[in-house]
Amino acid sequence: MIKHNGLDKSGFLEWVFCPGMLFNDQNKWWGSGGIRQRPHEGLDLCFYRDKAGQNHCLSEKTGIPVLYDGEIVGIHDDFLGKSLFVSHDIFDDHGNRLHTIYGHTNPYRGVKAGRVFREGEIIAAIADAKRKNVQIASHLHISVAWLPSSFPYEKLDWKAMNNDRVVTLYDPLYFIGSKYNAQRIVL
Repeated sequence: MIKHNGLDKSGFLEWVFCPGMLFNDQNKWWGSGGIRQRPHEGLDLCFYRDKAGQNHCLSEKTGIPVLYDGEIVGIHDDFLGKSLFVSHDIFDDHGNRLHTIYGHTNPYRGVKAGRVFREGEIIAAIADAKRKNVQIASHLHISVAWLPSSFPYEKLDWKAMNNDRVVTLYDPLYFIGSKYNAQRIVL
């Protein structure tokens, strides 16, 4: 995401995560805060710091690249935009298949279920939260999950993602591998 959006050319140093943005966090980082109903099932990318120490926010023009070669297996509405569910031909020791989910997106034209993308191809932009009139900054939610290979894609949605008897969620920081800092920031 950093390279594909030219953030490295503008001096990207690190992602900045407020309390509530990281995997398994129980806090809300939007509105007046509070506690989530269940731990955060992913990671919210919104803020980053450049080498000059300036904080920045991703915009609705930010392109979202797919992490690995994969097939779009589902597109569902979420409260800011659409969530894209991508299946990858990567398996764990138990035969479970890796899936990445990109939430709060505005998919590009031609992005549909069944379409295959190569690692790094841009599949969407971040949804514009201002258009939804909500008290949250535009951001990308990423979840990483292992699902049984036999799991039917027609049942793959956010409700299924929260079923820990079927889905094993994993910290997306492990997969994006970027430097980060956790702190409350003000832009």
